[in-house]
Amino acid sequence: MGSVRVINNESQFYSQLTGAGTKLVVVDYTATWCGPCQRMAPVFEQYSVKYPNAVFLKVDVDKCAEIAASQGVSVMPTFIFYRNRTKLGSCQGADAAGLESKIQQYYGNGDNEESESSVTGHMDLNTFIAKTQCECLNESDDHNFVQCLTTDDGYLESDCDEQLILSITFTQAVKVHSLKIKAPTDSGPKYVKLFINQPRTIDFDMADSNTSVQDLTLSSKDIEEGNPIPLRYVKFQNVQNLQIFIKTNQAGTDTTRIDQLIIYGSPISTTNMGEFKRVTGKKGESH
Repeated sequence: MGSVRVINNESQFYSQLTGAGTKLVVVDYTATWCGPCQRMAPVFEQYSVKYPNAVFLKVDVDKCAEIAASQGVSVMPTFIFYRNRTKLGSCQGADAAGLESKIQQYYGNGDNEESESSVTGHMDLNTFIAKTQCECLNESDDHNFVQCLTTDDGYLESDCDEQLILSITFTQAVKVHSLKIKAPTDSGPKYVKLFINQPRTIDFDMADSNTSVQDLTLSSKDIEEGNPIPLRYVKFQNVQNLQIFIKTNQAGTDTTRIDQLIIYGSPISTTNMGEFKRVTGKKGESH
């Protein structure tokens, strides 16, 4: 049996998006008179079973016109994807394969519960990384930067010495709360400098001499266990790009290796829940 939840009003919609936290939320904006919507209904039900770590909601656009209007829905069916009350993307029409492809894009590797819950109230910002605009200085050809952003067996390794500069561009402004760096205890990073919102990728001389937003000294335990390392959150409230300069590694080995890098935080433009409250009634009426 599927687990699609039918939404009847704005306050219910609001509470579902909030209650889902860092889980993916997939919303089917549908109508009883819409033939393609009815064809997609059993497919949507099947996906709710196939992807149990996501929350699947159904919104009838006639019964909940204010929700549909506030979310910019004008074509049925429309499927919109949210995480942390933030709209990630959408797709339209009776395209089962297209819908599943989008679900897979945002769903992650299926163990979201475990990886995301390690930083309460914040999400893995991988979805918001513009990978084609990222750059890594001194990466090896065989083990490049993109390999440390996945949970696969790949890893990032430096090339001719232990230093690396990771330049990470986001698709929208984000708040960065913490970093998780999983790496070997000998060749993993030790001394790290963080820079934000640089006009271009800084070079090694600049990274060494310029004042950073924050410096980190990682212990072997930090990187062995992959514990999230909290940043000075107030300094990372509007980040378009993040540059990570790895100056030294743990044991002075020839190259530095990173098995996994996760950046935790939240996008700045979240769904404005105040809009729903104004529609449903006076402040405090919707519970």
